[in-house]
Amino acid sequence: MASLWRSYHALMAKHPWTLQIITAGSLVGVGDVISQQLIERRGLANHSVRRTTKMISIGFFFVGPVVGGWYKVLDKLVTGGTKSAALKKMLVDQVGFAPCFLGAFLGISGVLNGLTVKENVAKLKRDYMDALISSYYLWPPVQIANFYFIPLHHRLAVVQIVAVAWNSYLSWKANKM
Repeated sequence: MASLWRSYHALMAKHPWTLQIITAGSLVGVGDVISQQLIERRGLANHSVRRTTKMISIGFFFVGPVVGGWYKVLDKLVTGGTKSAALKKMLVDQVGFAPCFLGAFLGISGVLNGLTVKENVAKLKRDYMDALISSYYLWPPVQIANFYFIPLHHRLAVVQIVAVAWNSYLSWKANKM
């Protein structure tokens, strides 16, 4: 495990942006597999590889770049590594960024699932508040710890590791018709 961590750290030093995006996409995909197999209990014969591929693409092209970029912006908006700065970052993240990100994630999922604009809006009205409230049970303590203890270049990876469970929930929520 230690050598795996060293290899990851070396790759992060050489290609931080690329590795963060690959990590995010991979872990969003893992979340979908967990959703289909453990939450929805589809079984391997009924596993939707197409759905997993869509979720991976959301991770690669939306989650990784947007969240990775957001952490860079947030570190410029709120400077410092104190407990107070970590609390401020968490509040800005959870009040400003999280609601927008979640709405965009669910909307993009709807588009990739072939929903019409009307269907997508109805799905967002049905699922958004429940997902946002659920996010507030998980993310504030995770983000305080992330902003206080974790260096900027590892924050996306840490969040995505924690987010495997969250991504499972979001995949289930996003694909529940």
